[in-house]
Amino acid sequence: MTEDLVAANRILVNEGVLDAYGHVSLRHPANPDRYLMGRNLAPALVTAADIVEYDLDSEPVGAPAGFGHFFERFIHGEIYRARLDVNAVVHSHSPAVIPFSVTERPMRPLYHMSSFLYPGVPVFEIRDTGGMTDMLIGSRELGRALANTLGDNNVALMRGHGNVVVASTLPMAVFRAVYTEVNARLQAQALALGGPVNFLAPEESEKAMRVLENIHLRAWEIWKRTALKDAAR
Repeated sequence: MTEDLVAANRILVNEGVLDAYGHVSLRHPANPDRYLMGRNLAPALVTAADIVEYDLDSEPVGAPAGFGHFFERFIHGEIYRARLDVNAVVHSHSPAVIPFSVTERPMRPLYHMSSFLYPGVPVFEIRDTGGMTDMLIGSRELGRALANTLGDNNVALMRGHGNVVVASTLPMAVFRAVYTEVNARLQAQALALGGPVNFLAPEESEKAMRVLENIHLRAWEIWKRTALKDAAR
């Protein structure tokens, strides 16, 4: 459990989704009203000793004195509260998605590895809840508003900020975070070529998502092995 969460942080750095910022969490497997996440630390530096338990109000439970905590941890607590089907959350500033959060062009799946973007990728507008803010989800109120925008979808963009990705398992959340970034790059490239883009049809997306449920662990296994090998050096 802890090893997988450490690996998830490092995988997302290796795959260009996280940098010095962003975070990934896991609902506590023994207590659904708690979740686990690294302390306020660059993701590549997270170790097992840095994992903190939080309640759904995003208050730390038994964390060592002196540990700092992510200002935006409320993203995780409020999504877990709203979505009982979600057991892992990734928040990143994944760069290729940003243009789709600030333009009229919606992000849509254009190849099978990103079929989970169907049926849609809503955009969270923080001004609607917080007015003029620092763009960070620094309260339960803002976290709840983001969770409401996410709804039943797998991904939501955050205007001028980044995105949030959810899944029922940690490996799938990591997989989706990686391929959300890839789809954004490919979609921008396709749009730059001009003319209409032939996106996945709803039926294609649904069928491809069922395949991904069976094959995503192939990616997780090699990503994890590489991440932990690099960490051991």
